[in-house]
Amino acid sequence: MSLDPWYLEHIVCPRDYCAVKDSDGRLVCNQGHAYPVVDGVPVMLLDDVPQTIGIAETSIESARAARSVQDESPIAKLYLETLGLGSAERESVKMLAMDGRCPIDPVVAYAVAATNGNMYKHLIGKLNTYPIPGLLLPAGRGELLLDVGCSWGRWSVAAARKGYAVVGIDPSLGAVMAARRVSESLGLSIKHVVADGRFLPFPNATFDRAFSYSVIQHFSPEDARSAVCEIGRTLKTGGSSVLQFPTVLGVRCLYQQVRRRFREPVGFEVRYWTIPALKKLLAAAVGPNSISVDCFFGIGLQESDAPLMPIALRTVLAASKALRKASTIAPFLTYLADSVYVTAVKQ
Repeated sequence: MSLDPWYLEHIVCPRDYCAVKDSDGRLVCNQGHAYPVVDGVPVMLLDDVPQTIGIAETSIESARAARSVQDESPIAKLYLETLGLGSAERESVKMLAMDGRCPIDPVVAYAVAATNGNMYKHLIGKLNTYPIPGLLLPAGRGELLLDVGCSWGRWSVAAARKGYAVVGIDPSLGAVMAARRVSESLGLSIKHVVADGRFLPFPNATFDRAFSYSVIQHFSPEDARSAVCEIGRTLKTGGSSVLQFPTVLGVRCLYQQVRRRFREPVGFEVRYWTIPALKKLLAAAVGPNSISVDCFFGIGLQESDAPLMPIALRTVLAASKALRKASTIAPFLTYLADSVYVTAVKQ
């Protein structure tokens, strides 16, 4: 697949922010840094920095291998080794892909719990529709929006349907390829790049909006600052970011912290934030900000997914919705939410 000219106009080297050009199926800057392009998707990951997640390293390896080994089989193009799935789940994805009767992308069918949260575990392998959430943004009029950590693209699809021109990035080659398949199947034009949120391959002041859900929460405090600073760098003046984070005092979040005995998180484990720390982080990296409730009793709970849930979980969704509405009248409830949005405006 040939490279869309849009990428050459909007992508820069994430090391030095130099422009790139297409050279023999790679994007190369004038400093000699080169990045592979796989099936028309730029893979702009740095290979000389510690990764936030192991699948980023696998994505780099798979992208390099794809250049030398042209395997056109449908299974190979799923890039299953770059997905955060167990071996049994990968085999199930293969079977679903070969069967050809699944109404949704086979990767999404098995990645749903990893991307949407524990309340979606009962849907693994049984999902027959895409759970596209409502987006906490006004209707767009073609503004350019960056979805940081897009995975298979549920928030990118939500943004595109709301009128935004969307660019989704993720360090997983397989997730990005799934996101492209999903957007194409839904008739949406969304750009996708394999990239690291800490090293965004875009020029300063590129985007009108930035969004991220259930991603930066997995970063160490240092990596989270790097990612949020990159979001601030690539936002236009007057542009805004909406970023989701879990809090330290939410009921479900407290339960998870007790389970790990309040030890320091390691690797890709979730980090829980205080409201003051979030406001300080976004103020320094982007600008003035405000906090609003996403949900209670968990992370990732979306009211739009109620039809997919059994009665018991619908009750949890309803309770979360009621408390979220109450938080607009009683702001102290925001501190007890499990998941919040931080909305910041670039000055």
